[in-house]
Amino acid sequence: MSPPMAPAGWSRWLVPPAALSVHLSIGQAYAWSVFKPPLESALGLSGTQSALPFQLGIVMLGLSAAFGGTLVERHGPRWAMTVALVCFSSGFLLSALGAAVEQYWLIVLGYGFVGGIGLGIGYISPVSTLIKWFPDRPGMATGIAIMGFGGGALIASPWSAQMLESFGSDSSGIALAFLVHGLTYAVFMLLGVLLVRVPRPKEGADGTPAALDGVQVSARDAVRTPQFWLLWIVLCMNVTAGIGILEKAAPMITDFFADTSTPVTATAAAGFVALLSAANMAGRLGWSTASDLIGRKNIYRVYLGVGALMYTLIALFGDTSKPLFVLCALVVLSFYGGGFATAPAYLKDLFGTYQVGAIHGRLLTAWSTAGVLGPLIVNWIADRQEDAGRHGPSLYGLSFVIMIGLLAVGFVANELIRPVHARHHRPAPAQKEAADVPRQQPESA
Repeated sequence: MSPPMAPAGWSRWLVPPAALSVHLSIGQAYAWSVFKPPLESALGLSGTQSALPFQLGIVMLGLSAAFGGTLVERHGPRWAMTVALVCFSSGFLLSALGAAVEQYWLIVLGYGFVGGIGLGIGYISPVSTLIKWFPDRPGMATGIAIMGFGGGALIASPWSAQMLESFGSDSSGIALAFLVHGLTYAVFMLLGVLLVRVPRPKEGADGTPAALDGVQVSARDAVRTPQFWLLWIVLCMNVTAGIGILEKAAPMITDFFADTSTPVTATAAAGFVALLSAANMAGRLGWSTASDLIGRKNIYRVYLGVGALMYTLIALFGDTSKPLFVLCALVVLSFYGGGFATAPAYLKDLFGTYQVGAIHGRLLTAWSTAGVLGPLIVNWIADRQEDAGRHGPSLYGLSFVIMIGLLAVGFVANELIRPVHARHHRPAPAQKEAADVPRQQPESA
């Protein structure tokens, strides 16, 4: 499938809605915690086990983005969005079958493996296209699209909770909710497939495609630079800290205030998940747009430094005040979302636009790692504390201390990032032609 070229006069503002239709759909992943308690009850799972589909989905997101990034650059956004549609919707249909026959491995396979491939390809499908349409405001452009991924749970969380209430929270009700998700998202993602376009290449005075401006580094060379791996650490640490709250958001706020005079109901917990999604979404647009003004390194200093402060406040005082707990969690999730949305623009600053989609795909392996680390740290420690007879906020104290340490590591890595050395730059066409001309040997006397 060849990339669909924009006709003359095509408005670049039609591209963000196409990206949003995909990202709002696959952003349902952030509402997984709504399904955790019903699955644990219906299938007899632990918290760690019920997190497995989400964890595998994030792992497959990073791996499919890494391996598929070059294919997305080659075949274009329409091909990528089509692959994402098929995989993501099929994942829900497999999960529906798994819930109906009470075979949890089918839910893990469907939602985690197949759906995770759809997550990865869908996530990177519009990134390089948006940067090419908006070279003047890359942070804002990628923020608009990636905002949709963060905001997906704002729709999916209350929608899922309502379906489980209507259909029932037993295995058959969960199966029907999965089925409705799969069919609805297929239709919605199709809108993006039909709408997306790529810009026409700029031409030079002789009619040939103009050379790309500024620093340009290939994906193969980018992964050989320390800058790529430092940014990998930055993203991994920031994501681990945010995803630790997000994946267990509904049961976490319930546990924190279970022994108070005003415990949190299941409906209120689902509302908290939706609020986190709103913060995640707002941070993706707001903070990434701010990065166009103050710079990528400075904005990551905010994400990591202030994020560590928010975790400290939750650990020390979170159980004394619901507004404080909610506010700190919202700030952490806004930084989490902002870190994702700013990453493509940071890559563009460091490596140029030549293969930024493929480089971004490789960078998302940091998300795969964080998708395992964050939920594993929080769920494993909470399960161990529960086995020891503890309850309430004490289930999460050690997890929060670990998250603070990880954010400090990310802060140091961000400070070490410098411009990419010239030896990794792709030569401009004129330089390449000169290099390809063999030097004339001097005549012998």
